[in-house]
Amino acid sequence: MRQRMLKYTPEHMHCHATFYGPLAPPNTTFIATQGATATKTSSFRIVATGVVLGLDKTVDVVKKLKLTGTPYKIFKNTAFLKGMFSSILEVSKFEGAMIKTVSGIRGQIKRALSAPAGAFRASFEDKIQISDIVFLRCWVSVEVPRFYAPVINLLSKDKAWSGMRTVGELRRERGEMIPVKQDSIYKEIERRAKVFRPLAVSKSLQKELPFKTKPKVENKRKKQLYTTKRAVVSEPGERRLTSLMQQLLTAQKESDKKKLEKKKKEKEKYLAEQAKVDAKKGARAKEQRKVFYQKNAKKDKAAQED
Repeated sequence: MRQRMLKYTPEHMHCHATFYGPLAPPNTTFIATQGATATKTSSFRIVATGVVLGLDKTVDVVKKLKLTGTPYKIFKNTAFLKGMFSSILEVSKFEGAMIKTVSGIRGQIKRALSAPAGAFRASFEDKIQISDIVFLRCWVSVEVPRFYAPVINLLSKDKAWSGMRTVGELRRERGEMIPVKQDSIYKEIERRAKVFRPLAVSKSLQKELPFKTKPKVENKRKKQLYTTKRAVVSEPGERRLTSLMQQLLTAQKESDKKKLEKKKKEKEKYLAEQAKVDAKKGARAKEQRKVFYQKNAKKDKAAQED
């Protein structure tokens, strides 16, 4: 049975733990402590409590690993990738493994290349872009440490037992800080927005397309037409007509504005009156409920006395 390794134990939830220890029948309860010794019991901490589920020395503990690479040479459905592995030996271990691009194009690792180190040839179900990121999902086995030391004299007064100090205790005594791996720090992923090329339809294909689907884009002119550059001079009659139309439109806008304001005031007045009516209805309904419940209470009381 394959077990996935967790980086942190889940909060307020159960999880499976695999460790090497003495034989114990299933359903045996156990407790795990940290820092409990015969000479120092003031700072111990209960780490975990659980029950034995079974004995299996062939358990397989794995952790998820995601490797990423980028293409540096692309053919039709084949591409050369780099950055995923560091040597030819690593590539040979993953020959035939399934890979995938961020855009969803699936592929397969074929053969390693002589140069650069870790580069390989892969085939895809469609042509990929040079800007695509290719990743490989795989599982890496985690070996369970095979060591345990049975302690049978922990409660003895004659010989005080003291276990090996933990790494945390050693660092605390020496005043050392916990080493931080820069690769393990969570970083914000920043990806540039992908810019797609505009759709190009060949002239031969445009001729065969129906008129409604033909691209109706007018080419940009290097020089402006005469109609856009010329000045428009209106006649005296046209100027009077334009002025009259502007006056009529202004009067119409002002009339519409007054109508909207009047309608808004009428609506506010109607809502205020409706609120008064609703308040009176609510008070009347409350009084009716009160009388109804009083009558029912008297009837129930009389029935109980009889």
